[in-house]
Amino acid sequence: MTGRDDSLSLLFDDAVDAFLVHLRSERGASPETLRAYAGDLAQFRAFLAEGRGGDGRLELRPDVEDVRRFAHRLYETVERASQSRKLSTLRSFFRFLEENGWIEGNPAGAIPGPKLKVGIPAYFSVDHMVQLLEALRKRADRPGSSWTARRNRALFETLYSTGVRVSELVALDGSHVDFQQELVRVRGKGAKERLVPIGDTALRALSEYLEALRAQLPGVDPVQGALFRNARGGRLSARSVRRILCGELERAGFWQHLSPHGIRHSFATHLLNSGADLRSIQEMLGHAGLSTTQRYTHVHFDKLAAVYDAAHPRSRKGK
Repeated sequence: MTGRDDSLSLLFDDAVDAFLVHLRSERGASPETLRAYAGDLAQFRAFLAEGRGGDGRLELRPDVEDVRRFAHRLYETVERASQSRKLSTLRSFFRFLEENGWIEGNPAGAIPGPKLKVGIPAYFSVDHMVQLLEALRKRADRPGSSWTARRNRALFETLYSTGVRVSELVALDGSHVDFQQELVRVRGKGAKERLVPIGDTALRALSEYLEALRAQLPGVDPVQGALFRNARGGRLSARSVRRILCGELERAGFWQHLSPHGIRHSFATHLLNSGADLRSIQEMLGHAGLSTTQRYTHVHFDKLAAVYDAAHPRSRKGK
């Protein structure tokens, strides 16, 4: 579609298809993001069809009251975070249609989302992170260990060393790692690329993993293709990384839950508490603005407050 012909009706399904193509080809959305958008829009479509008494060729007739009633339905049925995401999907969808001249105005633009509590990101302490990575190293170095043990160690050493998103981690190719310059080229949201430093320990783990991978799957060339592989030689998925981490935490004796995103939080928190400036962390994380990165400052400010209380002569706790 190159624009809306006023003599023709705009079908909901055609509009969604065009939107998803835009997200994938122009904004570099991941498969998981595309599934989430498609699911939210399918739910809105079902709501519209229910109100119009049919589920055939549904015309898209943007109406702020439809969105308002849908928001009320969400308020009654799902949690705040899901409400916020689904309304955000509608705003993006209608904004896309408006910018392409297929509708006039954004019927979701004036519908406020729920106020969300800003939660403290889950993360591991430095000691716990080291304990997990050491457990992975010992299992990988054990005589007779499988190549997947070396892969798992390299996987989480890389994740903690770079702080990349799990979607960015599994999208890495072997050619994206510069062992000489100690950098990783990461393709982030919106197909934006950034260079992220990677430490010696992670690079050693990667080298050992690649050596084991070549021995296990001689036909695989990780330099030209996916860096992290599954047992069949295909690219590891984000879902598999979550499952692997769950198993490794259990093997290492941790009762706490930690997601791959929690390792990313740990990376940022540990850097901040060690004196790294917020702008540098923003660049490494690939955040578009500082507001997202500032979620980590709660830990830093807690530490600053403790130092102040202990050292300042006029603090209440000072001597």
